[in-house]
Amino acid sequence: MITQIIPKLPFIQKSESLDFYVRILGFTLMSDYGDYLLLKRDGLEIHLFHFPSLQPTASDFMIYLRVDEGIEAMFACIESEKVRKLYPLEQKTWGQKEFSVIDPSGTLLTFGQASR
Repeated sequence: MITQIIPKLPFIQKSESLDFYVRILGFTLMSDYGDYLLLKRDGLEIHLFHFPSLQPTASDFMIYLRVDEGIEAMFACIESEKVRKLYPLEQKTWGQKEFSVIDPSGTLLTFGQASR
């Protein structure tokens, strides 16, 4: 029985990625094994692994994070940090409010909340 899916995402520079995920996205660092990090927020776990040869403009890593509520506040908080690669909060035709951000190593994170 599969009980959980945990995304494993690459990082190039550890300090830059930790700052992004902890300070900007609000994750908590659970464990630091040097080249492997475990982060958690709201019961969601993400693992980051060191990938120094990754070319961020050519990264194919993408994840979708579903939000129960407060997507507008989340977007405003991230926007206030002047994140360079932030895509606007939009109402999608498939009934979701979504925005996307690209982390320092090129991973696309899309946040989505069901429209009410």
